[in-house]
Amino acid sequence: MTKRVVVSVRFLATALYAGLACWFLDSWLPSLQIFGVDALMAAYPWLAILITCFAVAGVANAFNIIDGYNGLSAMVGVIILGGVAYVAFQLADFHIMIAALALMGALLGFLVWNYPRGLIFLGDGGAYFVGFWIAELSVLLTARHPEVSAWAPMLVCGYPLLEVGFSIYRRKKRNLDPGQPDRLHLHSLVKRRLVRPLLPGTSNLLRNSATGAVMWIAAALPVLIAVQFPTNTAYLAIGFLFCGFAYSAVYARLTQFKWCVEAATLRGRETARA
Repeated sequence: MTKRVVVSVRFLATALYAGLACWFLDSWLPSLQIFGVDALMAAYPWLAILITCFAVAGVANAFNIIDGYNGLSAMVGVIILGGVAYVAFQLADFHIMIAALALMGALLGFLVWNYPRGLIFLGDGGAYFVGFWIAELSVLLTARHPEVSAWAPMLVCGYPLLEVGFSIYRRKKRNLDPGQPDRLHLHSLVKRRLVRPLLPGTSNLLRNSATGAVMWIAAALPVLIAVQFPTNTAYLAIGFLFCGFAYSAVYARLTQFKWCVEAATLRGRETARA
């Protein structure tokens, strides 16, 4: 209503509701498959609940960060929910599977109006809701099935988590407030330095929609890895490191925009010849 709620307040509010979910669902992350941390979480349940609240709030905020272009956040949610539903189906946990499919159906209906024309948008409320729903299903998946590694849901949500983590690191390194928005997200760079040169003379609406479609690849890669090895912590950790390296490499390549200018020049010459 006021449009003045700062990021820290949003984060704390989301963490509070994650705590309520822990209470009502009687479920929280049992472990992180990290040496030393798991023993502390087992000895002090309140610590496990705090870590769960932090993780849920982090995922919810991550979805709000990537909600920048038509079809981006919603379709990323569909892809991730598909991974969660698939793993739940393998475990015969049909409650989680149905909950994932329900939100997938809602988002697909939303995408009819959001992509590619952008007639309606998720907004902060929609993006936070999608992220919160996905995070809670991930918590339930690991809490109800100890054989599922905690790294599985983390890898499933790899793209939004890498985006928010890298954004905080980038802003801290530049002595900026981590909660302030900027135009240096991966999807912003993809639009300016990849989509725009490859689609010269097109409308901003078309470029927005094309950027969203390109970013679906970034979301699909970690999900495909995670659903193959949901119980193998070592493979999942390697997969997360690989996705982190790929993200960093693509980001670094896009910041070296000389090749984008050359691509745009070549495209312009071909258009002129035609």
